[in-house]
Amino acid sequence: MPPTMAPDADKPRIAVLAGDGIGPEIVAAARLLLDALGGFEYEDVLIGGASIDAGGEALTADALAACRGADAVLLGAVGGPKWDSTDPDAPRPEQGLLGLRKGLGLYANLRPVKPIPALLDASPLRRSRIEGTDLLVVRELTGGIYFGRKERDAGTAVDECVYTSAEVERIATIAFAAAERRGRGGHGRVTSVDKANVLETSRLWREVVGDVGRRFPQVELEHLLVDNAAMQIVAEPTRFDVIVTENMFGDILSDEAAMITGSLGMLPSASLGDSGPGVFEPVHGSAPDIAGEGVANPLATFLSAAMMLRHGLGDGDGADRIEHAVGAALGAGLRTADLFTGAAGERRADTEAMTAAVIAAL
Repeated sequence: MPPTMAPDADKPRIAVLAGDGIGPEIVAAARLLLDALGGFEYEDVLIGGASIDAGGEALTADALAACRGADAVLLGAVGGPKWDSTDPDAPRPEQGLLGLRKGLGLYANLRPVKPIPALLDASPLRRSRIEGTDLLVVRELTGGIYFGRKERDAGTAVDECVYTSAEVERIATIAFAAAERRGRGGHGRVTSVDKANVLETSRLWREVVGDVGRRFPQVELEHLLVDNAAMQIVAEPTRFDVIVTENMFGDILSDEAAMITGSLGMLPSASLGDSGPGVFEPVHGSAPDIAGEGVANPLATFLSAAMMLRHGLGDGDGADRIEHAVGAALGAGLRTADLFTGAAGERRADTEAMTAAVIAAL
């Protein structure tokens, strides 16, 4: 057995949570990409179904401790039909993800949506409709119906939705600060999405967001009901700058917005808190139907790695290199199965070929 090497204190330490389904494949590809940049230490950590299989828990205390001790966390995907159950006491892979966010204090999920020029024709929406789209979804991560009290008896189920003013204020502050930095058109714009015509939590949300907005006079604020927002994202995506919304609405709207880029396989995300490591992961799921076939699209994971460098490790240059390399590979015509349309100049690529092309473009 080779000797165990001591961690290099000068190298950023990344906790790698491959997870389930295609997670191990896309994370392995991302590690090859990061190795091409050089200078990282890794620690493999189990989460989700893989962790349930190993020890009966979706996230162990040791796994959470390893993530807390890292400089950043790179996550693949969790879940799959193997662990589906109607038993309320059965462990679920998604509990690992929710526990990780809660345990690391990650309350802000950032999901940029900006189509790559080479993929403007891959979206189900017309090129003329999506060209120029550059929006950021800021989703609250640790409150709302996902974390509320849950009850179930023979004929009734209850999922409680709770938000506090403090939870709304901190996520709204993140959104307004992001809009101020982006400064699109000389000033930023925040669209706050709620259901204030029905939900009391949304009425609180709207009040607190308005209060925060007054601290950012250079940033415009508009309020949209979630059903209208869902329509507008498809009808006129270029009108949006920063969208801020609660946990469940953000989960749904960000997946909808992903189709502007042509595929869920293109959308990265960053989950951040006030301190400690962030978690960086592709938005798509574990895609168990194609797991092990070597055809998964690794690009959202690559772009998540770029967000990790920029937002988690302070390496904007490295992030730019990855983003430009992804654009170059797509510009050369390479397409994984989820992006392939059969248009002239396109060439099919499996996970390995796409990874090699992006690394070459570095």
